[in-house]
Amino acid sequence: MKRFVPALAAALVAQAGLAFAGDPMTIGQFEFANSCAQCHGMDATGDGPMAVVLKNGAPDLTGLQKANGGVFPVTRIYQMIKGEGISGAHGSSEMPAWGLRYSLNAPAMLGPYYSRADEQAFVEGRILALVEYLASQQQK
Repeated sequence: MKRFVPALAAALVAQAGLAFAGDPMTIGQFEFANSCAQCHGMDATGDGPMAVVLKNGAPDLTGLQKANGGVFPVTRIYQMIKGEGISGAHGSSEMPAWGLRYSLNAPAMLGPYYSRADEQAFVEGRILALVEYLASQQQK
């Protein structure tokens, strides 16, 4: 299964026409490319192709840690992605909450032999992988 996920991620990214350097993608990189790069850009600086259609553009996600006193805001970012406790999903009606997408895809991705608890752990793991990737993209 471990070898299947990077191969699937690479195939999906290549099919979407996104650059793939040949190194295996992490789950967080895949999630970002699949759910965030359209607006935030592949380098997370807010220059994705869909940013131009947004009223206020897409924010640069590489400065989250700097804007938070040097500490990456893990809980806030997790909640934004999942859509918990944030009015207007991510604070703006233009920004979708991705938590439901992960929940809806979990049964199909895990197969028929997993419990609801397994699905929840799978969803949370994917979101945490995305949060970890965003943390790795912060300006020094």
